[in-house]
Amino acid sequence: MNAIYLVLGAAFVFVLAYRYYGAFIAAKVLTIDESRITPAHQLEDGQDYVPTNKWVVFGHHFAAISGAGPLVGPVLAAQFGYAPGFFWILAGAVLAGAVHDLVILFASVRHRGRSLTEIAREEVGPVTKVAGTVAVLLIVLLAMAGLAIVVVHALKDNVWGTFTIGTTIPIALFIGIYMRYLRPGKIGEASVIGATLVLLSVAAGPYVKQSALASWFMFDEQQLKIILPAYGFVAAALPVWLLLAPRDYLSSYLKIGTVFALAFGVLMLRPEIHMPAFTTFVYGGGPIIPGPVWPFVFITIACGAISGFHALISSGTTPKLLNSEKDMLMVGYGAMLMEGLVASMALVAACVLLPGDYFAINTSPAAFEKLAASGNELFRIVNLPQLSQMVDMDLAGRTGGGVSLAVGMAYIFSSLPGLKGWMAYLYQFSIVFEALFILTTIDAGTRVARYILQDALGNFYTPFKQVSWVPGMLLSSIVVSLGWGYLLYGGTVSSIWPIFGTSNQLLATIALAIGTTVILRRTKNWIYSLITALPMIFLGVTTITAGILSIYNSYLPKGMILNTVLMVMMIVLILIIIVDAIRSWFKAMAKESPNYVDVHYKPM
Repeated sequence: MNAIYLVLGAAFVFVLAYRYYGAFIAAKVLTIDESRITPAHQLEDGQDYVPTNKWVVFGHHFAAISGAGPLVGPVLAAQFGYAPGFFWILAGAVLAGAVHDLVILFASVRHRGRSLTEIAREEVGPVTKVAGTVAVLLIVLLAMAGLAIVVVHALKDNVWGTFTIGTTIPIALFIGIYMRYLRPGKIGEASVIGATLVLLSVAAGPYVKQSALASWFMFDEQQLKIILPAYGFVAAALPVWLLLAPRDYLSSYLKIGTVFALAFGVLMLRPEIHMPAFTTFVYGGGPIIPGPVWPFVFITIACGAISGFHALISSGTTPKLLNSEKDMLMVGYGAMLMEGLVASMALVAACVLLPGDYFAINTSPAAFEKLAASGNELFRIVNLPQLSQMVDMDLAGRTGGGVSLAVGMAYIFSSLPGLKGWMAYLYQFSIVFEALFILTTIDAGTRVARYILQDALGNFYTPFKQVSWVPGMLLSSIVVSLGWGYLLYGGTVSSIWPIFGTSNQLLATIALAIGTTVILRRTKNWIYSLITALPMIFLGVTTITAGILSIYNSYLPKGMILNTVLMVMMIVLILIIIVDAIRSWFKAMAKESPNYVDVHYKPM
């Protein structure tokens, strides 16, 4: 199987979906109206509500939603073969993920930029608001820990990578000041300057590694588990225009540029997919994901197909930045399709590796030794020693998916004319590419969790509901950062990632249930509600099944009591929300006309 067919097939499907299905939802189902004033204008405060250029908003939104999921998930799911993950990415992104993101973004904009839980209270009822607040806070803490653990494994004992990632912070601060005060509106200038500085920091990495400064950027796993939550606190507390928006904007175009460069490399080289379409692990017993392909491929590949975390961004930072409702289609639906393309490319990068090399990187040495002893040709190491020498790092047993993805990307890039001797640079560039994906999500995720916590605390003390109130902002940021930092500090990839994937898809189920209510209350044609209701049913059944299997086959046998308690809590909360949402659906459908009165409407 040649990789070019997967790349061209994915691009073709996503272009058609944006042109027809996305446009249909925006025009007919949601009836987006560019004459309406958006929350960014109505509530402009210079801190969180800031009218922003659509390309900057797209960059921020894409960067914020594109965390570890579209990179790591497809790589880990490759153990089932390339086919299950690829077809889930296509179907999930078009029919579920992009719809989910667009509908929740629409709902938040129409509710003055409010969070998902506040939307749930107004659209469904107080029961869903309370259950949703608890569920969302639990899930977002698990999501932050799940995303951060991948960065920890990519940057530990990696001076080059840590230096480059660290320099993106002052670069973003400079670009934020540049666009707001020095050269307002000069987006092109800022983009060129920022991208150039980031690339220079990548190039400077090996010199720093060999210099006396190296010890300043050498961190072990536990140190990084403290540094990352501290960074999350700073990113959540600073004004959105100063760090979060410019950093996300810069990194998003670095990401998109890298993905298109990778696609160009595949088109030029036409590498073979060495992983079979299906492996024997589709029935379970895999060394990376122990469960069968259903339901586990659907929770392993989250952000590349559908991700509940996106609902937090679509009802968090993004609706507070939109300049016009007409930008919703590009930002909400388009960014998710772009993420689907990223996930497709990540799957290709993993599957061009020979299977034995892939499994040797993604399993512990002890586990791989048992696999190799079986005599199965699938587990024969071929190029791994040579690859390790080329990137100047021992690659065996570097689990988590991030390293094998970086190796696959560097292997494709280094095969292009003129790049053969640059494998080490290309590997580190790929690590930076991955880490930027994830850290921008941590930026926005911590900030969104802060909004949700402030909303909840505002029920007890009203000033908390003012997101710009400094004491509430600082206290909420500290609590959120400590919460996911605690989970991160005591966790590993094997303990955090599975529950992160399950909780993430349960959150998507909640968002789709709320989105269905939003549609039913605004339209006479109940058929339109199926665009969210059908994905909700499939995802809910699949994810709850995965949660129950994880409890009985993994958590309880291994004595993972905390994971068991968290999973049971989330499943119960999701069931409460779904039942309450279904009640609201029947209530809405009983009306002969839409029963929604838009009290927030204001024309531009």
